[in-house]
Amino acid sequence: MDFDESFIYEKDFGEPPESEKPTSDEYAVAKWLKANVPTKKTKFLNHHVEYFTGTKAVDALLTSKWATGKSPLFTTRLEVTDFLHQMLLHKLFHRAKKVPVSEQELKGKSKKKEIEKASKSGDEKDGDKSQASACEGKDTKDAKEKEKKKRKIRLEMHMEQLFLDTADAYVWIYDPKPWYYWLCGVLVVFGTITVCMFPLWPATVRKGVYYLSIAAAGFLVMIIALTVLRVVVFCLVWILTLSRHHLWLLPNLTEDVGFFASFWPLYKYEYRGPGSESDKASKNKKKRKKDKLSDDEAEKAPLLEKQHEPEDTQTQHKDEAHEEESGEAKSEQIEQDQAVPSSEKLSESESENSQRSSTDRDFEMVEPDDVEPDKDNAT
Repeated sequence: MDFDESFIYEKDFGEPPESEKPTSDEYAVAKWLKANVPTKKTKFLNHHVEYFTGTKAVDALLTSKWATGKSPLFTTRLEVTDFLHQMLLHKLFHRAKKVPVSEQELKGKSKKKEIEKASKSGDEKDGDKSQASACEGKDTKDAKEKEKKKRKIRLEMHMEQLFLDTADAYVWIYDPKPWYYWLCGVLVVFGTITVCMFPLWPATVRKGVYYLSIAAAGFLVMIIALTVLRVVVFCLVWILTLSRHHLWLLPNLTEDVGFFASFWPLYKYEYRGPGSESDKASKNKKKRKKDKLSDDEAEKAPLLEKQHEPEDTQTQHKDEAHEEESGEAKSEQIEQDQAVPSSEKLSESESENSQRSSTDRDFEMVEPDDVEPDKDNAT
């Protein structure tokens, strides 16, 4: 923990309660709880903190060596609760209050946007009412599950600082440092003192350090020189071969790889001239693009021609289409005539011959009223 609990009490809740120094058993229990009771992380007064649940802490301690050993510190849940209350008073942790945080608060949305969103969702529900009614129960269940998953809380200081065997949150104040933190701190101190005492080192040691520094500087200069050299070689080969040959020395030198992988492979060569795979791929790509454009133009050309045609040519095309239709009709009539049996054709020809006179002239079929009366018959 990177803040002082007493400061929080003094600032927000007045004078802090009087407390004694934690005992060795309390420190041991706190260390064991930190390692065995699950904790969650959140923000408390703009600080990142870890908190645990009271019930889980009591359950864990009832199965620990302090409750099952030869001389137990506690045996019942009430005794465990009292022991944890003493730890709270000794400022190993403090009680906090869980305050649920809505998604609107997290995103900082205003009430106006909420109303607009609700109205939009209402319109969508009205439009899809038939579909929503079929799976209404499933949607509500999924919505509840999402709310549970997305539910977030923030912690606030509780006015009553006491430990209860409930699901209340208790924020850790006790934050023991691992042993390697102390070891690293000691090494940093001794290293700083040793470097400051460089003039007092033996001459041979100072000479060795001097040579090591020269070697490190030379290695750094070599890396910079190789970086410049590989670029120069690539540019020369690229210009002399008209961008057909690509040669990179130490291609992984500037890549994000390990130390030894930076120097392997030694070179990378690639041919990009006519007939190469890259050239074929680029040609195929251009060809596909060209074919696609030509197909699009071919589809659009008839439409453009019809739009720009004069009225005379359009009427001419219509007449030609009409003539084609009439020609098709005539051909169909001929086919039907050919399909008539020969006996019917003969009967028709006989009827025509019967209507012929002796002078081989055809009679003209007229109505009786159109015929003039014969004079001889009239007398």
